[in-house]
Amino acid sequence: MAEAVRLRVYTIPPHRAFADALAAGLIRMHGKDALGLARGIVLVPTNRTARAIQDAFVRRTAPGLLMPRLVPIGDPEIAETLGSALDPIGQGAEVPPTIPPLERTMRLATIVQRVRGRMGDPVDAGEAVRLARDLGATLDQLLIEQVDPRKLPESVEADLSAHWQVSLDQLDAILTEWPAELAKLGRIDMAERRNRLLGHIAERWREAPPPGFVVAAGIASTAPAVAAVLRTVSRMENGSVVLPALDITMPEAEWDALGPHEPDPDTGFRKRAIETHPQFALKLLLDRMGVARGEVARWRWGGGRDSPAVRTRAIGNAMAPAEFTGKWNDLPPRERRLSGVRGLELATPAEEAQVIAIAMREALEEPRRTAALVTPDRALARRVSAHLKRWGIDADDSAGRPLSEEPPGTLLIALAEAAAERFAPVPLLALLKHPLVRAGEARGGWLNAVRRFDIAMRGPRPRPGLDAVTAYLGALLANVRDREKSALAGTLDWWKEVAALLAPLEQAASRTKDLPGLVAAIREAATRLAGDAVWSGPDGREAARFVADCEAQSALGPADATIADLAPLLTHLMADIAIRPPQGGHPRLFIWGVLEARLQQADLMILSGLNEGVWPNLPAPDPWLAPRLRAELGLPGLERRIGLAAHDLASALGGRQVLVTRARRDASTPAIASRFWLRMEAMTGGLTRAPRFKAWAQSIDRGETVAPAARPAPRPPLADRPRHISVTRVDRLKADPFAFYAQSMLKLSQLDPVDAEPSPAWRGSAVHDILEDWFHGDQCDPDKLVQRAETLLDASDAHPLMRALWRPRLIEPIRWMAERVRAQIAAGRVPIAAEIDGEIEISGVTLTGKADRIDRREDGTLAIIDYKTGQPPSPAAVEAGFAMQLGLLGLLADRGAFDGVEGETKAFEYWSLGKDGDGFGYVKEPFRKRGEIEITPDNFVAHAASVFANAAEQWLIGEEPFTAKLHPEYAPYGEYDRLMRLQEWYGRGDG
Repeated sequence: MAEAVRLRVYTIPPHRAFADALAAGLIRMHGKDALGLARGIVLVPTNRTARAIQDAFVRRTAPGLLMPRLVPIGDPEIAETLGSALDPIGQGAEVPPTIPPLERTMRLATIVQRVRGRMGDPVDAGEAVRLARDLGATLDQLLIEQVDPRKLPESVEADLSAHWQVSLDQLDAILTEWPAELAKLGRIDMAERRNRLLGHIAERWREAPPPGFVVAAGIASTAPAVAAVLRTVSRMENGSVVLPALDITMPEAEWDALGPHEPDPDTGFRKRAIETHPQFALKLLLDRMGVARGEVARWRWGGGRDSPAVRTRAIGNAMAPAEFTGKWNDLPPRERRLSGVRGLELATPAEEAQVIAIAMREALEEPRRTAALVTPDRALARRVSAHLKRWGIDADDSAGRPLSEEPPGTLLIALAEAAAERFAPVPLLALLKHPLVRAGEARGGWLNAVRRFDIAMRGPRPRPGLDAVTAYLGALLANVRDREKSALAGTLDWWKEVAALLAPLEQAASRTKDLPGLVAAIREAATRLAGDAVWSGPDGREAARFVADCEAQSALGPADATIADLAPLLTHLMADIAIRPPQGGHPRLFIWGVLEARLQQADLMILSGLNEGVWPNLPAPDPWLAPRLRAELGLPGLERRIGLAAHDLASALGGRQVLVTRARRDASTPAIASRFWLRMEAMTGGLTRAPRFKAWAQSIDRGETVAPAARPAPRPPLADRPRHISVTRVDRLKADPFAFYAQSMLKLSQLDPVDAEPSPAWRGSAVHDILEDWFHGDQCDPDKLVQRAETLLDASDAHPLMRALWRPRLIEPIRWMAERVRAQIAAGRVPIAAEIDGEIEISGVTLTGKADRIDRREDGTLAIIDYKTGQPPSPAAVEAGFAMQLGLLGLLADRGAFDGVEGETKAFEYWSLGKDGDGFGYVKEPFRKRGEIEITPDNFVAHAASVFANAAEQWLIGEEPFTAKLHPEYAPYGEYDRLMRLQEWYGRGDG
């Protein structure tokens, strides 16, 4: 009878610090001999875990004591790392090398583009790369679970919906080509190489175990190749497996309920496994190792940083399968209390970050105390890191950031986007303001020039291209006032230098159709703009390596790439490159991602972001394999990932002191509490709160009580008040004197948006330009008005989309206007002036105005016409003493202010280009037949003169204060509302 194999499988419960407990146990077992530890091998999950265990050994070993060799089991070169432990190498030498990741993505993208095109579903280069990245992840999962991708169609029994069947057909075609491509190159996928190396290790160690001890510590991967190695190690004479947080006290009924279950022999029905449970993955691993849970022992040694053992039982109870949660009512209080775990619900992520930073800062008040933030929310981690800098604490996020979010990566993307949009204002300004552009001593002068350029580019988008921007600035220079010419000329000269730097990129973008050439053009443009700054530092060096690899490998990528494909392509590729902060952060405060936190503990563990979609997170869907198909193949799905997230949380909850936080809403919407948060709240009856952190967070930025601002009413000296006013500003002076004060005396004006949408103001300017040129160039010939409009619109610098959107809204009313002018000329009414300026002096105030058009009527009197692109003012406004523009223009005409125009004004008309019934265009007078105040064409000029004189006497030659919103019903524009702090006093009743 064969001798029973003694298994050495252990677990370290959550209430013990894994790395410290492991180090303590190994030192007790093998540290008596100075070389005892050095002869051993410790297999760990990741490099980060290796560093954590190394730190634990350093804290405990005496000087001169050598540590064991720490080997990440996921290392693709694990055979070389283990070295003599695998001698003779044997089969390891026969494992082909892996295909480099970027080359793999490019080759897969080429195949994807070719297969999709052949099947009538073509994709561009950027989309092909995105699909190739997802395809690579799917292939890796198939290889890790040892599902042969070539046999995938044979393994599928499910009837799929049409779109999933199309994806499967495409995947089948791709998987037919990919193995042949790898064979031709003499390479294999990295996951396949890792499988073969781990298989060789398992086989070799079964035959000839290493001379020293071997410990597989903290490995929870269920991959068959990993499970085979753990199975071998657990049966070696000097081997042992130490699992993280396996619940060996979990009731047997609950353990069996987890699954996976065998089909019912009678019905064939298979009960669904509870993959969302934190113990499911460990149960699956034990099954693949051939180990029963009863054969697993508790690791005897503690790490000296442990919490009470009852915490482990409470965590296990909180995570009980749903059908067993009824036991919560019968548990002893100490087994459901989660003593040492406190919870905080905050209003927003901003408040949550502030609370976390304060809690971490407080931890430093106690000597040698450590604190760690663990969260899957990288935005929250960055916020906390920024808050800690308030106290001079450098605690960067050790999970790192994608290269696509680091300055060198964003500069490369900004260049690609600007070139793809042919240097439209928004992407162009984003590029020129990038923090790496002209970094250093020249940065200040550069930003000043960019700000002046920004102001010049405000308004509708010019035509595309660098030359079009130059022409646009030249046109602005020709039309600005003399005092502004010098500054704008300087901006134009500066821009010409910038355009020379960007011109090679523009040329490459228009001519180059291959990815290496486009990437090279982006690299050269980045160097011209930013110099060595873009390639310096950890992120810059990684960007340089990426660009070099991309230039070398992108020739293997999709064909017919354009500059429009480059920005998404670079974004997708750089998202896989993590930039981690260099060593040297704070020695006692840490910010970890969930992966980095595995097997690590601090004295204070802060677990944050406990909302659905964050912890647990929602992974991106697989575009290649349907969820049902993934389940049939045994690939990990969403539920398995939730179970892993639950295990990470359960392990972290074992810390000595734990603070759990969540925000009730995210940046835009209310947030749903994590299922894990709800379980803890339900079992404990409500987690113990930590109100002092919230109170400190709310008070730290709270200043003294500030009384609301009073209604502003500045009263400048009489000598400083303006003596010039345009007819268009009289309404503002009366309705909102403060706005007039801000505009005319403080010289503040609202900037147009960059790349502005086609607005009524733009349309109005276009109409005035058309009609002015028509009057002066065509002598008001109605037959030439529409033609003139078409010509000016075609020559406009406006973006083609803007012209296309607004052309129908302009041409139709202009056609109406031409017909109306034709009829009036036939009746004897003739236009005699257009866009004409005039001024007069009244009581020491100069009144200026520009008439859109003046007609000579049949009886010799004048008609003042004002063009409107929208709704004209109502007669009620005129009766209230507003909308005096036409009357004041009539006053200027009557007093001979317009050169060449003589006569008495007897008609006042608004010509609106707005919609009128089914058509466009109508004429409206600013009077009504009956009103409280009788205003007619005969007395309108006199009434307007009286209104103006009264206003001038109060605010221009008088000392009346410029009170804000004096008549808000006639002050519809709000560009100065913030300046007057409107919301603080308006409607309060005491302003």
